[in-house]
Order: sequence, then structure tokens, then C-alpha cells
Amino acid sequence: VGSGVPCAALARQCTRWRLGPAAFFAGIPGTVGGALAMNAGAFGGETWDSVESVETLDREGRQRTRSRAEYRVGYRSVTGVPGEWFIGATLALSNDPDTDMSQLAEMRRRRDRTQPLGVRSCGSVFRNPPGDFAARLIEASGLKGRRIGDAVVSEKHANFIINRGHATARDVERLIAEVRDRVAADSGIVLELEVRVVGESDARG
Repeated sequence: VGSGVPCAALARQCTRWRLGPAAFFAGIPGTVGGALAMNAGAFGGETWDSVESVETLDREGRQRTRSRAEYRVGYRSVTGVPGEWFIGATLALSNDPDTDMSQLAEMRRRRDRTQPLGVRSCGSVFRNPPGDFAARLIEASGLKGRRIGDAVVSEKHANFIINRGHATARDVERLIAEVRDRVAADSGIVLELEVRVVGESDARG
């Protein structure tokens, strides 16, 4: 499957073919490439649970096939060969006669109820710490609705930062830094980023 394939489309096709476990991909926004890069997961499933091998591309345009064993995979974390990017993957899926489209519909309803879909965001901002949830910690610190510029901590799901108009990268980074500092001060837990910040950080500017 190519990296540009939407995760939701992958879930639908696998469900039509009665292949699993793949229905959980319906709960992952974005594409297969992003899911591979961070071991994205939803509803108890994780991307790399099904990965047999990946196709990569380096800066010189060379393509390679690499096995799963060449990567260190953890919770929302994948470490492999520097300077290579995922362009596809081979997934090992089994026949799952119990899967059907109603499962995908229920997952979509659950996402609709709990996540700010249909608005601009970068998805979940922080990883869940062991034994807890980033959203719960952020909400406990009273940060739902906190705003810097047009970047806002979602009222629907506190681990999402949404763009209410013309939020800049600086707005988002400053809000991330404030959330992390407040949660650390209130709970003693330092939240780790799930999103990747590309380029030079300007969070403290």
C-alpha cells in the first residue's frame, strides 16, 4: 500500500476484502505514510502490528525495501535509517470473516463524538503518558479553550490544538509550550510530543 493512501480508505478496502486487523485504520486521520512514521494507532490497534516490510526513498532518489526488523518501534515512535522516508509498505493481514462495514461506521461515530473533526488541526499533540491520558491532564489544568493568537486548545478534546482562523506555527508552538509547562507544574508529568515540529522552533519567541 502506498504512503499517500488515506488510512480511512485502507480500512474500507480491507473491510470489504474481510482482512484484519485493519478496521482500526478508520480511526486514524491522515495517510499511511504518516501512520508508518509514528506508528499511529486507534481503537487498540497500531500500524506496525501489521507491517511486514516498507519501501523507502532517500535524498538521492534511491528506493529500498527494508524489513520490519530494521526498525525500532514503540508507542507512537519509529526509529530507523536516518535520511529515508516511507513511500509504501507491505502489510501482513489475515482473513477476518467477522469484520464488516458497520464496525467502521461505529468507529467514525465514536471519533465524531470525541474529536474535533472537520476543523483544522494537527491531530493529537502529545503522547499519552503511562497509565494516564494527555487530554485528561490538560483538561485538569484548566486549559480547554486556552488561546494564543488563533491557536486554541480544543473544547471537545484537550489533546487537540485547532486553528480558529489564521494561526501561525509560532502560535501553535507557544501554546504547546504553555500546555506542557502547566501540566508539568500541576501534575509533575512532562508530556512528550506526538507531533513532529519541522524547522527551527520559535516557541519561546
